[in-house]
Amino acid sequence: MPATCIVLGLGNTLHSDDGVGPQAIEKLRNDSRVPGDVALIEGGTLGLELLTYIWDCSYLLVLDAVDVGQPPGTLVRMSNQELQTLPGKGSVHQLGVADLLVALRVLAYQTPEVVLLGVQPATAEWGTELSPAVAAVLPALADAAIAELCHRPHRQEEITT
Repeated sequence: MPATCIVLGLGNTLHSDDGVGPQAIEKLRNDSRVPGDVALIEGGTLGLELLTYIWDCSYLLVLDAVDVGQPPGTLVRMSNQELQTLPGKGSVHQLGVADLLVALRVLAYQTPEVVLLGVQPATAEWGTELSPAVAAVLPALADAAIAELCHRPHRQEEITT
């Protein structure tokens, strides 16, 4: 049975703060609070290729660096209508989150509930380390993701085997 809840970490780990999405996925992989019905996917910069993994989910939580003009390290939450107003190329990397979400709305088996947890980057220059401001909020990003996952509507009860 395909996962109905997906957490997708987007970004390029070679461009400093743009790597916050994949780094958050790595942090969540080691977190026992992640519900059992959740698939964690490090999407990197795959762009539209990610549709293969998310087209049939019912809930999509995206973790990404998003430039919203706030101080570096600011956490933002967007969902539903807010996401539809994101301009194309809205994220730091080549294919914007907005572009992926438009394709998902057009091609998805069902229209999933989508929530974006974003972090305002300080830099997207070459480098494998997060800036101090973004590194400092990585634990808060993981906590916010756990809170979203535990309080999402229509959450399936975990099945213990």
